[in-house]
Amino acid sequence: MVTYVIPLNLQRIQDVEMIRKAKLSEIPEILAITKACALKMISNEIHQWNEHYPSKEAFVKDIERDELYVLEKNNGIIAGVTISTFMDAEYIPVKWLTANTNNIYIHRLYVHPKEQAKGLAQQLMDYAENYAKSNGATSVRLDTFSQNTRNQKFYEKRGYFKLGDIFFPKQSKHPFHCYELVLK
Repeated sequence: MVTYVIPLNLQRIQDVEMIRKAKLSEIPEILAITKACALKMISNEIHQWNEHYPSKEAFVKDIERDELYVLEKNNGIIAGVTISTFMDAEYIPVKWLTANTNNIYIHRLYVHPKEQAKGLAQQLMDYAENYAKSNGATSVRLDTFSQNTRNQKFYEKRGYFKLGDIFFPKQSKHPFHCYELVLK
């Protein structure tokens, strides 16, 4: 007969993280996180997100297109990003570095305020850029709020080039800077 000894100090594995596609049933949880992010930004005088954006409708559309990804930790969502192949009309006038074919667009990157400054945004962007490369995209494009210098530095350190500005009047009177990372 074999006897197994289980140590008394055996601990549950903690902080298991994974990135996966979001489900429609998770939209209330996602909206709660993005609202917390909006409140934190507003407390830092960054009026980027508000009662109009991000919206439930935007996340529903993201899920219907199979483009919304969440970062899950210990069976709870703590962050997410939209990885899209769809070019919004606002992006048409921008002088991009690559042709408007086979590009990936990043939208609505968020990390719960209690989980920020832990490298999770980097992890999500690594995932998005690897997704773009593995799908043969020529570039990754995004926009970030002109008043959010922290985000601008984040993308510039990743090798993104700042291009033209676009406007989202329901969000702010200030412009949003467009960025592109060329992959090929």
